[in-house]
Amino acid sequence: MHFQPLGTTGLTVSVAGLGCGGNSRLGLGRGASFDECVGVARAAIDLGVNFLDTAEVYGTEEIVGAAVKAYDRDKLVISTKALFKTEDTAETVTQKVEASLKRLGLDHVDVFHFHAVGPAAYEHHRDVLAPALLRLKEQGKVRHVGLTETGPRDPEQAMLARAALEAPWEVIMLAYSLVNQGARTRVFPATVRRGIGTLLMFVVRNIFSNDAYRRAVFAKLVEDGRLDASVVADGDPLAFLVSEGGAASITDAAYRYARHEQGADVILFGTGNRAHVKANIESILRPPLPAPVVERLHRTFGHLSGVGLDLPGPVTA
Repeated sequence: MHFQPLGTTGLTVSVAGLGCGGNSRLGLGRGASFDECVGVARAAIDLGVNFLDTAEVYGTEEIVGAAVKAYDRDKLVISTKALFKTEDTAETVTQKVEASLKRLGLDHVDVFHFHAVGPAAYEHHRDVLAPALLRLKEQGKVRHVGLTETGPRDPEQAMLARAALEAPWEVIMLAYSLVNQGARTRVFPATVRRGIGTLLMFVVRNIFSNDAYRRAVFAKLVEDGRLDASVVADGDPLAFLVSEGGAASITDAAYRYARHEQGADVILFGTGNRAHVKANIESILRPPLPAPVVERLHRTFGHLSGVGLDLPGPVTA
């Protein structure tokens, strides 16, 4: 496993992080038992992953708590998050943090995020809710303060472009992928300059793993004038990643592209299959894609926003 600093938090994190989401990531709702889900998390930890991300809404905090009991807590970095409404108060923050700690069975979390914050709600989170989280940090219940974007509802990343320039955010979670590269200019320059840790989500989605769905999405982009027809003239518009980039698959290329972007700290992956844990980690740890391939990706898809931000799960084209 490769490790690096998470911004200037002082935390050292594995470049591959386990995203312990709901239905598709740890198998909940897909016939997997609680113990099987714990096994997936422990398989990741045994392969060197020390960063685990969960959330109140995922329903997996208890799973993460059970999984980490078998390991040295000081060597793991646990991140969780909760949704807040504009009518919520500082007291709500305290209640939600305490509830998360109880479900996790921990006395503190390393990062607590405000979850899926949209542009219209940002100021309330910054001015009303964040001070309560900072008080919990002073009490040792939260080590670092973060927030995550709502990618499908803020494809231009207006909220994060603003938050990356302001206190008190120490860690952010953002959408970034082969076909959703906006953070290269909107977010990463500020996070690198200010030492904000970054967690990359939506790195792999259906657009990369489902061939028929991918072709349908690109056909619609051409129809809408967002891509030139030449991009799809030869069939699969991303096939060159394997034929010219030396990637094992488009999914492999997607992980490697994100991993080696300047400003990327942790690449989040999720799976309910223990065998896939190893494959995902291996992709994240592979070398960068060849420079000409990366340049082609930037030239062809760098102007797109909000592409591939479908929620995880089965897709029919």
